[in-house]
Amino acid sequence: PPALLSALCAGDASNDPITFNTNLMGYPDRPGWLRYIQRTQHSDGVLYGSPTAEHVGKPTVIEITAYNRRTFETARHNLVINIMATEEFPLPYQAEFYIKNMNVEEMLASEVLGDFLGAVKNVWQPERLNAINITSALDRGGRVPLPINNLKEGVYVMVGADVPFSSCLREVESPHNQLRCSQEMEPAISCDKKFRTQFHIDWCKISLVDINKVVPVYITRPDPGTGILPEFGEYNPPSESLKSRNYFSDFLVTLAVPSAVALVLFFIIGYTMCCRREGVEKRNMQTPDIQLVHHSSIQKSTKELRSMSKNREISWPLSTLPVFNPVSGEVVPPIHPDNYETTSMPLMQTQANLQNQITIPQQRPSG
Repeated sequence: PPALLSALCAGDASNDPITFNTNLMGYPDRPGWLRYIQRTQHSDGVLYGSPTAEHVGKPTVIEITAYNRRTFETARHNLVINIMATEEFPLPYQAEFYIKNMNVEEMLASEVLGDFLGAVKNVWQPERLNAINITSALDRGGRVPLPINNLKEGVYVMVGADVPFSSCLREVESPHNQLRCSQEMEPAISCDKKFRTQFHIDWCKISLVDINKVVPVYITRPDPGTGILPEFGEYNPPSESLKSRNYFSDFLVTLAVPSAVALVLFFIIGYTMCCRREGVEKRNMQTPDIQLVHHSSIQKSTKELRSMSKNREISWPLSTLPVFNPVSGEVVPPIHPDNYETTSMPLMQTQANLQNQITIPQQRPSG
């Protein structure tokens, strides 16, 4: 019969980071009904699970290996789990609750689980009440919560009792509450206040099962057999009378066909690129004369500018040559001396930079 089992893999009193590895003795992993969780290297590891009737009477030896991540020390301990039958099981009426504000290791604490069973017993009023299974919501396809607002993963707790379900637990099956659940609204449960102080229960996910009304389903499994392949007789290799096959012709066909196709494509592309060119003369004959003259002038100007850029001994700009004063007729000397560097000289000078500024008198209007 299923019974809840939890074991604590606690580290030493120091603050060294310690991790645990658990496995069934002689096997690389744990039994299918046993789970293990450890949040951080500084927290305790928790083994929990619910064995079934087929495991009754079979001792289970779990190897626990502890690793000290600071000193690299290791220690091994064997945990023997004896699964025994009890007269209290199976309990015919089973209810599974989904608690949103708890993680599985928090729910496995004896005082927390005792408080929850006390609240359920206060609502259900059974003579016998036991926890049957505890499962993390992540094992049921739940999502990992965001690390904000102290969100929890959630945990499913299944309990069993020997009396039918109370009217409070049956309230979730009413059409009104089913409609509210379909609209993602919280149903109105009268006994929710008895859990709300410590446990936030999602009443839309509660499951009520009466195993007396469950129809058993028998699955016929095929006989696995002895695991030995049937006898097919001795292996007979092919005889030596087989004639050898010459693959030279196949090789030639495989090589010649792609080569011929590539050669044809080569000639087609070569003829198109080399023999179909129009040439400069034919292009000039089809171009208007005015366009050719314009293009020629652009090329001539470009060549002249390039030749001027190579020759640094250029003549002085017109703005630097001697000029005459239009009033006095006096010759004004150049702005720059003869040894002035002309490569960085601007073509136009601003009036603020002129040393010998010429002032032209303006006529004043009479009167």
